[in-house]
Amino acid sequence: MLRKALLGLAMATGVAATSLSISTAAVPAPQPGSLARYDITGTYVSGVSSGGYLANQLHVAYSSVFQGAGIFSAGAYDCAQNNVNTALLACMDTVQPRKTPAQLEELTRGRATQGTVDPPQNLSGDPVWLFHGTNDQTVDAAVNDDLATYYRDFGARVVYNSSSAAGHAWVSPIGPNSCSSTSSPYINNCGTADPVKEMLGHLFGQVNAAASTLSGKLVQFDQNSYVPGGNAAAVSMGREGFAYVPKACETGPCKLMVTLHGCYQYFGLIGNALMDKAYLNEYADTNNFIVLYPQATTMTGNPRGCWDWWGYQSAQYSLKTGPQMTAVVNMVKALSSGQPTTPPTTTPPAPECVTASNYAHTTAGRAYVLYGQTYALGSNQLLGLWNTFTSSSIRQTSPNYWVKC
Repeated sequence: MLRKALLGLAMATGVAATSLSISTAAVPAPQPGSLARYDITGTYVSGVSSGGYLANQLHVAYSSVFQGAGIFSAGAYDCAQNNVNTALLACMDTVQPRKTPAQLEELTRGRATQGTVDPPQNLSGDPVWLFHGTNDQTVDAAVNDDLATYYRDFGARVVYNSSSAAGHAWVSPIGPNSCSSTSSPYINNCGTADPVKEMLGHLFGQVNAAASTLSGKLVQFDQNSYVPGGNAAAVSMGREGFAYVPKACETGPCKLMVTLHGCYQYFGLIGNALMDKAYLNEYADTNNFIVLYPQATTMTGNPRGCWDWWGYQSAQYSLKTGPQMTAVVNMVKALSSGQPTTPPTTTPPAPECVTASNYAHTTAGRAYVLYGQTYALGSNQLLGLWNTFTSSSIRQTSPNYWVKC
């Protein structure tokens, strides 16, 4: 069980199936360049595993920017609560309790009131496509079910494919691995199934058949230009990012799909495998949409090159001010409005102090009691006796982490 949890930060399993006879078009060699402005008519986000978690975070925090999401195997918004143990043992495995969808929905509403995420009312009516295979041993089905409940409770139009025998992977009809594979590059072929078409059909409406020959170009750009502070490596992002631009999008209106890889799927480890085998570019050519492929990388606390969905890089990881979130949205803005690169570094407002009795702090979930003494949640700082007469002032510096003022 622990092995399952530890493997979960990586892309892993798959399922067996017959092969599908299909014509594939190799992704073109990357051309160094920059993100130019295009006529973008709608923006969507997709991802798998850690990329699925980040896709949900982006959709929730920037619901005014993204009109829908397609997610392979992930849980509900901020399930991890800025804690790696919670991520491993509650939001992938389920040996520890996790926040319920209702609690995470309330958390989202509270953050929207504070302005740290967009109003969740924006999610109502948005198309959301979810996928979880019955052989997925990395993210438990109950966790993925929570994501479906979370979205449905906010009024999103959810399609949830939970009947496939797939494992924990991006599933594509041109995937190089068998459906039951657990090996790199973690893109599995489940025979006649085409989840990519299913996803795009729900997000966009009816889609045209995929192209057999690609007409577009793969642009390789410098991600430093879009990261607050200008240092991609400092926020566990690679120097290079990529965008596939169909020829038709050079002169006409197009949609934009942001696609986020999973752990062990970043460019520095598997090269262009995901861009080549995800089967998105083939549909992009015939359905007029650009595919943006941002890239994470490794850093201390993130040896597998995952996107930040548990707070390894920043306690603001799931907010609009999260460094990776900001970087991806800056890329989206560059493609859709031509905004200048090298965004300024912004400093979030200092958290306000909350003064109350120690009893009130515990009932509100800001502190806990042990042997008659009160301790701040997260920092474990002693606040004094637990009663209604002793007061203290504390402030929240990250989710579930309170310190003395």
